[in-house]
Amino acid sequence: MASSGFQADVKALQKVLSARHLTYQHQHNKQMSCPAMAQLLSNTLYYKPFFPYYSFNVLGGLDSEGKGCVFTYDVVGSYERDAVTPLSESEAVDLVKTVFASASERDIYTGDRVEIMILNASGIHREFMELRKD
Repeated sequence: MASSGFQADVKALQKVLSARHLTYQHQHNKQMSCPAMAQLLSNTLYYKPFFPYYSFNVLGGLDSEGKGCVFTYDVVGSYERDAVTPLSESEAVDLVKTVFASASERDIYTGDRVEIMILNASGIHREFMELRKD
């Protein structure tokens, strides 16, 4: 899950989701699927309509068929599953690197290093990229 918005609300939302995910793991003895987590996030956001979490969220992962899924949300929990453009793993990683290299040229608040998490059928892999340092 990636979030932007008011960081205190983002952290509070992540804490609630983490606790509910842990409860799910204990009750069902398995990880929650991405579509199930998408529904949980929607319900959690919808639960607070008058004092919403000021966060804008994107959730991505693999569905039960092993296909990529990406969900986008508004503040009150409405969400949709977005179409995933097929890219090879190397094309996707190159695109992420290009985006962060470009952002680091324009935004002084972008850090000095990017951690890229690659999720595929063989597991999760971590890759690091140094950004412009000035």
